[in-house]
Amino acid sequence: MERKEFDPKKLEGLLGAVSGKLGVPAEKLKKELEAGKFDSAIAAMNKNDAEKFRRAVNDPKMIEKLMSTPQAQALYKKLSGK
Repeated sequence: MERKEFDPKKLEGLLGAVSGKLGVPAEKLKKELEAGKFDSAIAAMNKNDAEKFRRAVNDPKMIEKLMSTPQAQALYKKLSGK
């Protein structure tokens, strides 16, 4: 899958919103996500949701299915400025 660049201001806004919701500093969350870690995000989830998340991120077919949803497509368009 080709990696596309997103508007940095929009990404920072999204990161800020998510970090506030999780109660994790934005910079810490950013570093974890860039490293492919989801520790802070998973720690804020209930056990059942955390397990579903782990299964989803480890299953390429599940990620493809998730990314094809209208909500994911809308978010992608908003972040990429398209």
